[in-house]
Amino acid sequence: MAEQDITKFKRTPLTAESVLSGDVKGLKRLLPFLGPAFIAAVAYLDPGNFATNITAGSKYGYMLLWVIAVSNLMAVLIQALSAKLGIATGMNLPEVARERFPKPVSIFLWIQSELVIIATDLAEFIGAALGLYLLFGIPMLPAALITAVGSFAILELQRRGYRSLEAGIAGMILIVVCSFALQVINAQPDAGAVAAGIFTPKFQGVDSILLAAGMLGATVMPHAIYLHSSLTQKRIVGKNEQEKKRIFKLEFIDIVLAMVIAGAVNMAMVIISAALFFKNGLGVEELDEAFHKFYELAGPVSAVSFGLALLIAGLSSASVGTLAGDVVMQGFINKRINLYLRRAITTIPPLVIIIMGIDATRALIMSQVVLSFGIAFALVPLLLFTSNRSIMGGLVNQRWTTVLGWIIAAIVILLNLFLLVTTFI
Repeated sequence: MAEQDITKFKRTPLTAESVLSGDVKGLKRLLPFLGPAFIAAVAYLDPGNFATNITAGSKYGYMLLWVIAVSNLMAVLIQALSAKLGIATGMNLPEVARERFPKPVSIFLWIQSELVIIATDLAEFIGAALGLYLLFGIPMLPAALITAVGSFAILELQRRGYRSLEAGIAGMILIVVCSFALQVINAQPDAGAVAAGIFTPKFQGVDSILLAAGMLGATVMPHAIYLHSSLTQKRIVGKNEQEKKRIFKLEFIDIVLAMVIAGAVNMAMVIISAALFFKNGLGVEELDEAFHKFYELAGPVSAVSFGLALLIAGLSSASVGTLAGDVVMQGFINKRINLYLRRAITTIPPLVIIIMGIDATRALIMSQVVLSFGIAFALVPLLLFTSNRSIMGGLVNQRWTTVLGWIIAAIVILLNLFLLVTTFI
């Protein structure tokens, strides 16, 4: 009986080892490696994206779908570099930074990353509370308290092991996918216009450029970069360079699948908004307005699907943000606080904003501005470390990867600086 229990406990590592040794073939060999990217992908489905995508679709129809396609291609590379760093070094990005940078630099990076995660958590928390308000008419303050309880419940999955957490998050993503799939069917979009929007890059005036900059610049989430490296650092450990390369190849499939799903959901938001709002000449920018317009134009099923997706996306994103906060604190300054205490502390800012009566959509937009500030401090170290052979060994970036990575970093950083300037000026 004891031997059976031990075998059961070690089932996932043994399966991973059998895959690496070549004993398992076909699609089954992917199973031990699926999961980390889906947790990181939650950051690409946070409520901040809802507001941007709904606005893009209602103002410009299908025209800016190509921006999401480009954004996701960029996200695949960046998340792949983060996952690869964890696989190659057995450390997460903040840990490598603490080892390589002077202590004052590590402390600064920790402080700014905590501020960015708080801002991100603000958007996710308010988004979930708004979902409860729209679905059930619960006032924002009680809805925020219910959201806090829900996020605690999701964090409890982590205590049951990484597989439980991955399964829970994947299940929540599935609900969001199904919600938007149902809405797309109800909206009956123009398939030809959708294809043209995806494959034909174009703008329509300065405002469309600004909105595209917001969609592209806000795609890369600093906390997702930090978190992904921690999810792969000790999950399946390669014994040598060859095994590490095999692990990364299999994890890359996980990344592609997760990013394709996240991209499809973001595209669905734009498509639905274009098919319903743009078609009827409605410029919808507020999430609560979008909910009511969905009800008027497509019926209660569409409205409820939107509200449910917003609620689930907010809950899952808030929990992932808390995990990322734990990673950056442990990594940059080698300190930890109880995960539930961290969750309790991070509920204070959104509760204050809700009590003050600040508009939820406005708070979401401002949180994205703060988030923009942290992009460079995650991307630049990631590229520096993954381009260093002494750190990465055989998994060091190829030259084309490094060049493409710096081009993407430059684009994202410049766009976010542009957004900061236009927001305040």
